[in-house]
Amino acid sequence: YIFLLNPNKGEKNNESQKKNLPKALTGIDGFDEISNGGLPKNRITLICGGPGCGKTLFGMEFLANGIKKYNEPGVLVAFEENSEEIKINTESIGFGLTSLVKEKKLFIDNVYIERSEIEETGEYDLSGLFARIENAINAVKAKRIVLDTLEALFTGFSNEALLRAEIRRLFRWLKEKNVTTVVTGEKGADTISRYGLEEYVSDCVIFLDHRTNNQISTRRIRIIKYRGSSHETNEYPFIISNEGIVVVPISSLRLAHKVSSDRISTGIGHLDSMLGGKGYFKGSSILITGPAGSGKTSILSHYASAACKRGEKILFLSFEESFHQIIRNMNSIGIHLESFVKKGLLTIIANRPSLCSLETHMTLIFEYVKKYNPQSIIIDPINSLIEMGSANEVRAMLVRIIDVLKTMGITSVYTNLTSGDDSLEKTEANISSLSDTWILLKNIEYGGERNRGLFVLKSRGMAHSNQIREFVISDKGIELTNVYIGQKDVLTGTSRIIQENIEREEIINNQNECEARKHNIEWKRVTIEAGIAALQAELKFEEFEFNKSIELNKYRNRRIKEYQKKMGEMRKDDTGQ
Repeated sequence: YIFLLNPNKGEKNNESQKKNLPKALTGIDGFDEISNGGLPKNRITLICGGPGCGKTLFGMEFLANGIKKYNEPGVLVAFEENSEEIKINTESIGFGLTSLVKEKKLFIDNVYIERSEIEETGEYDLSGLFARIENAINAVKAKRIVLDTLEALFTGFSNEALLRAEIRRLFRWLKEKNVTTVVTGEKGADTISRYGLEEYVSDCVIFLDHRTNNQISTRRIRIIKYRGSSHETNEYPFIISNEGIVVVPISSLRLAHKVSSDRISTGIGHLDSMLGGKGYFKGSSILITGPAGSGKTSILSHYASAACKRGEKILFLSFEESFHQIIRNMNSIGIHLESFVKKGLLTIIANRPSLCSLETHMTLIFEYVKKYNPQSIIIDPINSLIEMGSANEVRAMLVRIIDVLKTMGITSVYTNLTSGDDSLEKTEANISSLSDTWILLKNIEYGGERNRGLFVLKSRGMAHSNQIREFVISDKGIELTNVYIGQKDVLTGTSRIIQENIEREEIINNQNECEARKHNIEWKRVTIEAGIAALQAELKFEEFEFNKSIELNKYRNRRIKEYQKKMGEMRKDDTGQ
């Protein structure tokens, strides 16, 4: 069954019991786990408790499962109800006792004892009862037998000492017959059984309790005694469902489930970015907390819509809003869940928490999981269950649900309503430590407005943002925006818009001022460059004039020297020298 976290655990236990005490599986969901393999085979087990706790049903299911699942015929010896009443009473659970009797796999014998019709005349014994039981065992070759209830034998006689001796003899005789026996008995005032004998001569003693707290009825089971075998000693809740008894183990669950590294989208792109850009881990547990009106259900619906678009099946359990209310409200923000319901991808089940006890709610959840086989389950909100029990009881229930869903690889998403007077980083059921990802929603009040903020408080195994993000819910769904973080305050809403406009104007003014200064510098640069160019041109002209004058002087000197030379030659000719 789904409560077994290790699929090989039962096989290991069975191998261990073969070496030690042989056991007979009851087939009762959860009980074989806490008893480490069922009831002691070919020995006596006492089931005791008050009226309405489920003793007779336990015996009936032990017999029916023995026949159907383990091919072990059985005998029922009833001291209070006749065979027809028993068949009718168990018909709604589907044991099919009538067909089992017709197939000669089950023998029902009614031993009716009326005190007013009995007269004590001397010593007596239970030899007649032995004969009837032996006849029934031989008729179907029984391996199992149930005596319901043994106290009926005490009603007709005052000599309890002699009757107790006969009961001891009966128990020894049943053991010699090699049949696994279940005896039901009423709870005593100061003892486990009414007469305080049966628990001492029985090899296994199981106590059933039916209690009422705050007008809520719950049932508990505890193995008080088990000779020759280890067993769980805690008290476990159980329910009576349409399929019989379901025992929900607590301490037997082990943290041995496998984990996935696959990531799945939250349905909100910016939230995926805050979770390392990829969203949640597949098969993890996600907790979304926040005050009323902070948008918890809207975030859930985004996830449900995204998962359905991926072709995954989603189970949505609502404890506050009806099916049609959820559909209508989500339509207003652009999330159309009804289309996924019609395709069979989304199942919405809406019930009030007061519908049943915590144990029944938990068992119904597992039955829904078994029926619809979802990849994800949504519970909205978990704090509604507080009215069905204490915070510790709710936490114990949620621990079991989270562990089982993780074992099955199912992603679970929960919401929790937080009070404005309490710390937001706290849940009434104290399950925040069990969640892999915790998203905290808060209402941010500033400037006469209340706006919504989102913060990833933790997300195990992945990098995630440490920033508060404002988000707006519109007709297009949830949109995350950056909040304004000032010197003293975090601004959202209109205050953020006003501040952003002021900053935008300041940026524009700064840009304009920079542009003006840039133009001024450019003008100065051009002016300076023009002046430099003029001076350079003037310098070049002066250099040209200077060079020209030098060339002219050189020409003049050359001409003078040529003239002087010529004049010298002319004078030489005249003198003849």
